[in-house]
Amino acid sequence: MAATIQTETCPLCDGTGWKSIPAGSHKDERRINERRVTRCDCRLQARNQSLLASARIPRRYEHCELASYSTDFPGAHPSLERAHFKAFRFAQEYDPRDGVGLLFTGTIGSGKTHLAVGVIKELMGKGVPCLFYDYRELLKEIQNSYNSTVQTTELDILRPVFETEVLVLDELGAVKPTEWVGDTVSIILNARYNESRTTIITTNLPNLPPGEYKNNLPSTSKEAARQAWQDKTLGDRIGEPMRSRLHEMCVIVELDGNSDFRKGARSASFR
Repeated sequence: MAATIQTETCPLCDGTGWKSIPAGSHKDERRINERRVTRCDCRLQARNQSLLASARIPRRYEHCELASYSTDFPGAHPSLERAHFKAFRFAQEYDPRDGVGLLFTGTIGSGKTHLAVGVIKELMGKGVPCLFYDYRELLKEIQNSYNSTVQTTELDILRPVFETEVLVLDELGAVKPTEWVGDTVSIILNARYNESRTTIITTNLPNLPPGEYKNNLPSTSKEAARQAWQDKTLGDRIGEPMRSRLHEMCVIVELDGNSDFRKGARSASFR
């Protein structure tokens, strides 16, 4: 005789997905067989888990929450606390009709990705579909789609990037610019801008126009030093028109480069 597989039934809704409530106590209130009901927490939890599973958050960042972003460590710059506050407020006051996102800028280790992931986790807890993409991995996936042996098309990859309600694009500008890279970035950002979709971006590059670093070097610098500073600003990597577009799409959140959130948070956890 085949074994019977038993599944746990929610005691609140008895597996129906709806739980009884007092009249007028919930905005999602409905009438079923003359009972006043609302969506059961078990269904909301299941939806949130589904959103989280499809968000593509890398394992390295699965633990990141806004609540776990601590700035209580020696040497923490005040900009980290300000960035945390802005991220928390954004998640609390999120309105999809605004279409305004966040641009986190700062050097490696300042906690930008932690905050970005923390924000979308808060949003997914409210039922908002979100998608996380590392900028370099996204470009690789698009390039791989040009291979005739691969079944996935460029549009298959880009459609969710275009259409998801909230997109995190991590480490924008991490790939040196080519004509193809520039065109691809423009297509993605313009598509989301035109549809007023929310985009959250992190970058390790200074939010400056092209050539800003190189032009500000002392005149005594050797040519080798000048070459080393090429393509070192966000404007260098994605072009000034796209950098300007980001200023329309996002609230700029700067994290001070002298603060190493990763080292500080790791040290604090052992105190």
